[in-house]
Amino acid sequence: MALSMEEQRILTQIEVRLSEDDPRLAHRLARLGAPRRRRARTVAFAAAAVIIVLAAIGAAIAAAAL
Repeated sequence: MALSMEEQRILTQIEVRLSEDDPRLAHRLARLGAPRRRRARTVAFAAAAVIIVLAAIGAAIAAAAL
């Protein structure tokens, strides 16, 4: 649901006042919506680790079958 022009104006005023009153908090809140590369890097690392473990298990099973 889109905000009306009045609601958008009020929200902008709140954001400006927050930035003036507590810039540190405003900065922290602004970062909440930003994508995190660290999370993507962690997921990629975990996926690679799972693939390596599965390959090692598969190799061990294949070697045991011989």
